[in-house]
Amino acid sequence: MRLTQIKIGDLITPNNVFLAPLAGYTNAVFREMCYNLGAGLTYTEMVSAKGLCYGSKKTEELLYVTPTYGGIKACQIFGNDPDCMRAACQSEALAPFDIIDINMGCPVPKIYKNGEGSELLNNLELASKIISECKKSGKIITVKCRIGMDDYNCITVKVAKMCEDSGADMLTIHGRPRNRIYSGDVNMREIAAAKNAVKIPVIANGGIFTVNDAEKLMVKTGADGVMIARGALFNPWIFAAITGRDAGDKKAAVLNQIAETRRIMGERFACVYMRKMAGFYIKGTKGATSMRLKLINCKTTAEIEAAVQGMEF
Repeated sequence: MRLTQIKIGDLITPNNVFLAPLAGYTNAVFREMCYNLGAGLTYTEMVSAKGLCYGSKKTEELLYVTPTYGGIKACQIFGNDPDCMRAACQSEALAPFDIIDINMGCPVPKIYKNGEGSELLNNLELASKIISECKKSGKIITVKCRIGMDDYNCITVKVAKMCEDSGADMLTIHGRPRNRIYSGDVNMREIAAAKNAVKIPVIANGGIFTVNDAEKLMVKTGADGVMIARGALFNPWIFAAITGRDAGDKKAAVLNQIAETRRIMGERFACVYMRKMAGFYIKGTKGATSMRLKLINCKTTAEIEAAVQGMEF
């Protein structure tokens, strides 16, 4: 894949292979792990602008960044109130972040029915106001969106132009409509059309699980870079494979992830989270089914560590 730096506002990323914001997964430890493996930019999981405006401790905990993280700090927020979104960007909680991404792509019914995420694509006037208000904060503002509500109502070019005209510094496009959630083929033509319609960087997202997937998406869309979502959950080492870095000792990396997650987020969270993550990592390996059953029955992170010692990644 063609590797290149991306200029976002006045910042320059080390490469054009990014980690997507993933609710419940892209915590500080996982972001640092992916950055060390070669990810040029990583985003926090999406956080509520309202939660930030009301000083929610639980919301602010999602923004933790490890002291050793060496990359550009980027956060994703969601909401539908322009004033609240601007206030969130100006909040003390987001002061450490260089880039703020606006979520206009989440298809989850709870978010959509609340007028947030991908529902904003049904009201581009409001979406534009949100972007322009967030820009008043002085932050670099990016947007992540979908191509429309369904395959018959794609508005990708219209959305891309709106984002650029409203002041967005970069646009990431998930090449599926809202109604297909994460299933079906990625519509590369829509991403390509949007890329050709604007001057700001356009990042292609959707369906990347291998190096070849990333290469194909870049070639077919002409995008400036790619953003990896679920593919990174199953294989964070994909960043090393695409960028040509040494993946290192995978087992040691997983054990370190367990230890750091436990240290920062506590035993209970680490146990539940790492049971899932370790199960993702062994997908497709010999004996994966029986090893997942073993992980499910782990009651402590020490038991997960013992199970990981017997796994092949």
